[in-house]
Amino acid sequence: MQALGGPEVEGRAGRSPGMRDFALRSGPEQAGPRGPEIAAAVAAAPLARPERGASANPSGGADVVFTYSYVSWQAAAARGWFMPEDRLARALVDHERIGRLLVADLMRSLPAKLARDSVARVRGGSYPFPSSDRVKLVSPVRMRREYPTSIPAIERACARYERVLRREAEAMGMSRPAVITANPLLAGFGRFGWAGPVTFFATDDWLAYPLHERWWPAYEESFRLVRERERRVCAVTAAALERIDPSGPALVVPNGLDPSEWEDPAGEPPAWAGEARRPLLLYVGSLDSRLDIPALGALAAALPDAEIALVGPLLDAAHLAPLAAHPNVSIHPPVGREEVTALVRSADVGLIPHVSSELTRAMSPLKLYEYLAGGLPVVAADLGPVRGVSEAVTLVQAGGGYAKGAKAALRRGRSAEEERIAFIAANSWQARQGALLDLALD
Repeated sequence: MQALGGPEVEGRAGRSPGMRDFALRSGPEQAGPRGPEIAAAVAAAPLARPERGASANPSGGADVVFTYSYVSWQAAAARGWFMPEDRLARALVDHERIGRLLVADLMRSLPAKLARDSVARVRGGSYPFPSSDRVKLVSPVRMRREYPTSIPAIERACARYERVLRREAEAMGMSRPAVITANPLLAGFGRFGWAGPVTFFATDDWLAYPLHERWWPAYEESFRLVRERERRVCAVTAAALERIDPSGPALVVPNGLDPSEWEDPAGEPPAWAGEARRPLLLYVGSLDSRLDIPALGALAAALPDAEIALVGPLLDAAHLAPLAAHPNVSIHPPVGREEVTALVRSADVGLIPHVSSELTRAMSPLKLYEYLAGGLPVVAADLGPVRGVSEAVTLVQAGGGYAKGAKAALRRGRSAEEERIAFIAANSWQARQGALLDLALD
């Protein structure tokens, strides 16, 4: 089942196909293939064409339409609001700069929606949207279970979706609202003649995901239209921005942290963490081909008294199978947000043992920020989005060096509490979202 050209992931609350983990530097930066040109474009306002800025309503805040990529409000809540589009949607609901807000789920197939809603009611997994006279959620549906891959058919699908957005926005009294979309197809194929400025929130390098290969030609065409229509682009990494190559205002805004998750006293980690060998070397994230399995095997062999715990959805069991030869490597299923924070704060070293690929070079690993928010020293593959984030990160060249890096990290130890709190404050979601709204609304 697909929506707007990609797999529907409503039922997989843990990871979406584009749920890359993020990281970059501690503040937004202008970046991309044209460097200074893009920086100048951000400063240049108003834009050419009719996109002159978000309309304001009588309350003084901006009218905004926000659309998810391939998830919904329910899925975002179920996975703990930990991805950038999740955090943004929730923040917009009561943000001081927002007047009226329309949040739009992905367009789901009606049979799938009915089935999932029924399961959610039985399991008690429903997360009510805080509707009011100024905030509304719309969940468009379609009858087809499969979404097309041809560009003409995708154009028609985007047009249908856009008609729903326009109808609902006008019903709320909006006039030329700003549009912020995380969907890589709607960003270009949407015409939005009825709206104000359109901003593509690029939370992934969508052209680097094998799961989306059928839609790569459509993504390429959508990005061409983003350039042609001079749409605004906010990307989580410079590599993701360069892939889009925007001609209009653009910004790189990395991942962030929710201070309330990391400043409060730590909770209880999963029971297995208390029984694990020490030191505990932790990886939290998708368990798939992004992991450098030979490097992890070498690390396990070099530190036989340490526990290497890999926590997350096992998406490629065959890829990780060689690790079964190492008794000090353990694989654990995903845990909830509270357990993630407790686990990070109970571990000794955070690991990011990624291979170098188009996918990982465009990632900004959320785990990096969370390790550092928990005070962990980090050993990570030397990839662009990881560089320069913190002195507590030891970078490892592709193909080796993790044992040496882990030993250095253990000698370094956990960050001082004041350093940890300062890092959290400097990398909060509030600061990140403010930069994005500056781009989208001005």
